[in-house]
Amino acid sequence: MPTGGLNMHISVGITRVSTPWVLLGVSRLWRAIVNRFQRGETGGGCTAPAPDPKGRENGGLLTILDGYIVREVLGPFCLCIGGFTIVLLSGYLFELMDLIFIKKVPAATVLKLLVYKLPSIIVLTLPLAVLFATFLVLGRLAKDNELTVMRMAGFSLFRIAAPLLIIGVVVSGITYWANEKVVPEMNHREANLVRRIVFEDAPPSIEEQVFFRDPEGRFFYIGRVDSQRRQLHNVMVYDVKHGPYPRLITAAAGEYGESKWNLRDGIVQELDENGVVENQVRFQHMELPLTGKPERFFGQQKTTSEMSRRELGEHIHLFQQSGLQVDDFVVDYHLKLALPFASLIFVLVGAPLCFTFGRGGRMFGVVVSLVIMFLYYVVTSVARSMGANGLIPPLLAAWLGNLLFAGLGIGLLVRNP
Repeated sequence: MPTGGLNMHISVGITRVSTPWVLLGVSRLWRAIVNRFQRGETGGGCTAPAPDPKGRENGGLLTILDGYIVREVLGPFCLCIGGFTIVLLSGYLFELMDLIFIKKVPAATVLKLLVYKLPSIIVLTLPLAVLFATFLVLGRLAKDNELTVMRMAGFSLFRIAAPLLIIGVVVSGITYWANEKVVPEMNHREANLVRRIVFEDAPPSIEEQVFFRDPEGRFFYIGRVDSQRRQLHNVMVYDVKHGPYPRLITAAAGEYGESKWNLRDGIVQELDENGVVENQVRFQHMELPLTGKPERFFGQQKTTSEMSRRELGEHIHLFQQSGLQVDDFVVDYHLKLALPFASLIFVLVGAPLCFTFGRGGRMFGVVVSLVIMFLYYVVTSVARSMGANGLIPPLLAAWLGNLLFAGLGIGLLVRNP
């Protein structure tokens, strides 16, 4: 159909709408569509075919609409990432101020700390940027009546939101990859650098609820440390150098000295090549010699935020073999997969809310975004605490926030076909 016919088709559709404010949004969206088809004209007086409202023609309205929404989203998305990153990085720098002035930390070291912290901050801002960009863009389209024009062209609200859902999936994938490959190592470097600064003039203390290795390659975990009495509680040692197969030592308590640990009330388990317990011996007292001072192992200490999902899973497997309850670590293990999906969840919830209340303006979108973000992370934090304390299964604790908000978003989309 010639472009004149396309304009006539649009005009007829407009006259069927009794509200004159639709004209405000028609011109902007459909001018872009008409220009696209005009550029697609071929020689010899032939013109491009009329767009198929359902997007069945290759290169038709389907592609134009997707590209239009994606281009509209990218600007606010990048702007939000930059803004949130600056705010959070400034907050981190503010937290370091006392340490910087007391320890007289050089500017180069401060810059290194900021670089190490940057990946974890960017990963945190990605779902927030997706949420805010969704509300800003769809809110603007609704206010300018462009969403109404898209509905007149035969598109469902789910179809309009499809490009945003794809963006949510892509950002979720990037977040998971970064959390596995980049963030743990950068967090570990940042934590080690802070430890070196803090303990520059004094020997570092053993930290509780972290994993570390000694020079012989043994893995250690200490549930609780009493530094004043030099006492240890809930100790686990995984020795891969003992004999042909690993040995797992767990103890309820103990004391640490300069060159050895005195463990009490524990179990020694010999594992076979498949990780199955082959032999088990209980002990009331056991001396564990160390090749170096335990305080000097701090460079190898790791929290769950400094480990990838695979690495944390390996440590959890050791705990489960020893019979220890580690629900808090299991929850963190599942959260490393669940939290990256926040970007997709925010689109699922944000898009239908914009379709319903989009005319509230940008301030309305910002307020609703903050409310959604607050509720999501509150639910996730409460569920994590419940899972860590054994009130609900760890898997459910990690995914509860996603399930609730995904159900809400899908329900809103179904109610607004």
